[in-house]
Amino acid sequence: MATEPNREDHEHAALARSGGRDVEHVGPVLDGELIDDTLPQPRPRKPQRPGSPWQRCTAWAGRMWRSGPVVRARSVVAYRARKAPLDLLRLVWFVLRGNWRWLVKFWNWATYADLRADARRARLSGDAEARRAAQELIRSDATARWARLGIVLRRVVITLRFAGPVAGVLWLVNSVMDRADMWPWLADVYAGVDGVWSALTVAVPLLLIVAPVVWAVAAAFEGRDRAPGAGWLVRPDREDADSWIDERMISKALAHLGIAPLDRFYRDGGELVYTVAARKDGDGTFAQLRLPLGVTADMVAARRSKLAANLGRASLETWPTKGDEDGVLDLWIADKGVLRGGAGQWPMVHDGQVDVFDGVPFGLSQRGVVINAPLIGVNWLIGGRPGQGKSAALRTLMLGAALDPTAELWMFVMGESPDFEPFRPRLSRYGMGMDDSVAEAATQALADLLTEMERRGKILGEQPGRPPKVSRKLADKAGLGLHPLVCGIDECHELFQHPKYGKKAAELAVRLIKRGRKYGIVLLLATQSPMKDSIPREVTRNVSCGVAFSVADQVANDGLLGSGKYAAGIRATELRINTDRGTCVAVGITDETFELVRTF
Repeated sequence: MATEPNREDHEHAALARSGGRDVEHVGPVLDGELIDDTLPQPRPRKPQRPGSPWQRCTAWAGRMWRSGPVVRARSVVAYRARKAPLDLLRLVWFVLRGNWRWLVKFWNWATYADLRADARRARLSGDAEARRAAQELIRSDATARWARLGIVLRRVVITLRFAGPVAGVLWLVNSVMDRADMWPWLADVYAGVDGVWSALTVAVPLLLIVAPVVWAVAAAFEGRDRAPGAGWLVRPDREDADSWIDERMISKALAHLGIAPLDRFYRDGGELVYTVAARKDGDGTFAQLRLPLGVTADMVAARRSKLAANLGRASLETWPTKGDEDGVLDLWIADKGVLRGGAGQWPMVHDGQVDVFDGVPFGLSQRGVVINAPLIGVNWLIGGRPGQGKSAALRTLMLGAALDPTAELWMFVMGESPDFEPFRPRLSRYGMGMDDSVAEAATQALADLLTEMERRGKILGEQPGRPPKVSRKLADKAGLGLHPLVCGIDECHELFQHPKYGKKAAELAVRLIKRGRKYGIVLLLATQSPMKDSIPREVTRNVSCGVAFSVADQVANDGLLGSGKYAAGIRATELRINTDRGTCVAVGITDETFELVRTF
């Protein structure tokens, strides 16, 4: 019980002392609080005593053992311990290969292999003068070599002729005379000889032990891998070692393009200025540099194949394009072989929902990043040679739109192709075939879309604040009828070239592309014939997103991607038939100038 004296106790005591009369003493009245002893009570803290020196030393050692540098050193030691058998085998291989290389070098030296190879090449090429010169070099070098050997042998003989008698005399004198009876200077000579002999008896055995070790180290150094550094001692081998690109390699590659102003710049000792140093960018390396006077980015792009060869890459892996200015070169170089693989499975195959206002998963960029292709506010033109993936790309976009519950889908296939038959339950309108009825239905659909566009324009004008375009919030209001409406036309060149409906369909498509995008109406066109007589020029000029799979020439390239793209280095002509199936060059789908997309 915790107690505290009450003020009344003091008052009673004072009254008893002051009054002088007998007062019954009842004891002090205490205020208190009952404490349950069964509850856990705080343990009194023991005073901290300074630890012993051994404890302090142990604690310090524990902290050091867990520190960052020691942990890294321990990891390296543990890794090297695991790799010790492999390292030992590799060192043995280096020693064997080093001895073999020495043997090859000696054989080449002894047999004049290089000069004989020169003579053989001269004989095969029919150059008698070069052959005669190589043979004369062989004879003259052999004569000089034997002459040098004769000089060495002569000096050895002279040395032995002088040293032999001297050694014999010293041995004879030492055998018949005692050291005490010799002249002082002769005794000193024998003392020096004994010192040299003692040193030799120690040095020679030591040399016999050290020499093999030195020989093995030298042979291992000679037989090592011809790669810079010795990274294998501290880290595993890197699989991407041949993918590294730096400014030195880029400058050297540009110096051998055969561009006259650039060659003159290098001859005068000029050095390129890199506004963005070579850095890792996704699945490749990106660099930006300012070209010297008289050189444009288009001139470099025109020699793309030679630049790729200089960098040790395929043309598809090297993308020189024009930057913000004509004299600024944007260069992106893919890691070796990374573009050969596909994009993999579509992320929405098994589950998920799409909001078309946020985009549709379309493929992987050249940097290995998933691209959400925009739908609302843009129109698409997809083209390429047959069988290279244009219909599959169109299906991917339509599949993404189908996963938005608010989107309405129309589809027309101007040919006998079942590519879009599985979409039939999800489509509001569907036509497939090459007869006039399908062309008429597609043309009527374009006309109905224009009518719908006018209606939507009036609805938007009646909304508070007069919004300029359809938004997600407005599209979710079912009563307004502003839901996304996606219309796809595969093999659209058949429609635009139709003798009866082609002209009208082209006019309707151009009007719809120019104005319909802000009303939530999306037009997706796919073709294998992107020529000026098959695709209206105004369609190419006004379409927002252009996608080109492998195409045959510059005309088809610019017909899909826009005028001037081929000259700027944005070329789908570099894509190889079948080898690069599913890979396309796209513009307008991101903020980048172009994207090399491996479609899902």
